Amino acid sequence: MGLDIETLQETLGYKFKDKQLIMEALTHKSYKQPYDNERLEFLGDAVLDLIVGEYLFHKFKKSDEGKLSKIRASLVNETGFDKLARSLNLGEYIFLSNAEENNGGRDKPSLLSNAFEAVIGAIYLEAGLKKVQDIAIKLIEKNHKEISLDSLFRDYKTTLQELTQARFGITPEYKVVASRGPDHKKEFEVAVFIEDKEYARSCGKSKKIAQQESAKQAVDMLNSDIQ
Repeated sequence: MGLDIETLQETLGYKFKDKQLIMEALTHKSYKQPYDNERLEFLGDAVLDLIVGEYLFHKFKKSDEGKLSKIRASLVNETGFDKLARSLNLGEYIFLSNAEENNGGRDKPSLLSNAFEAVIGAIYLEAGLKKVQDIAIKLIEKNHKEISLDSLFRDYKTTLQELTQARFGITPEYKVVASRGPDHKKEFEVAVFIEDKEYARSCGKSKKIAQQESAKQAVDMLNSDIQ
C-alpha cells in the first residue's frame, strides 16, 4: 500500500472508528488474508443502487421509471465507480499481492470499482445511510458536471454502427472472447470486429456493459483516424 490511510479518510470526509473495517474494504482477495473486500463490495453495490435511485427520484421529478433506470444504470456501473475511485486515488491504498500489483492491479477498472463499492459498504455499516448518502452524492456531483440522460447515457454501439456503415458499408461484430468468475459474479470480455479485424476489447459485469465499452474504444479509434 503506497499511501497513508489518513489521507484517504480526509479525501472521503469520513474517519473510521473501526480501522479494521476500512482495512477490510481495501483488501483484495489476492492479498491472502483471512478477510477480503468482496462481502463489503456486495453490500456497497446495493447501498449505491438505493442512494442513486433516491437521488434521481428527487432530482428528475417528471421522468418516468424507464428514464430513471437508464440514468441510474449509467452511474451505477463499473465505469462510473472506476471514475469515482480514481477521484479518490483509491488504487494507491489497496492491499494487493505482488503478482496482482505487477499485473497492473492498481489501475484495473474492475478492481478499483469493487474497492469503491467496498468502501461505501464499510461507511454504511459504521455510520448508516445518511452519512454514506452525503459522501456518495457529493462525489457523484463533483465528478459529473451534468447529470442527465443525454450527457450520461451515450449509446456507443449505435454510434459505432452508424460510423462503420458510413465508412465501410458494414456493421460491427461483437464476440465474447472470455468470461471469468462464478455465475453470480461473472465478468465478460468482449471484442469488437470490423471487417474481421479486431478494433478493441473490454471487460464488464455484463455482456452489454463490455460491448458498450469496447464500442466506445472503437469509436474513439475511428474518430482519431479521421483527425
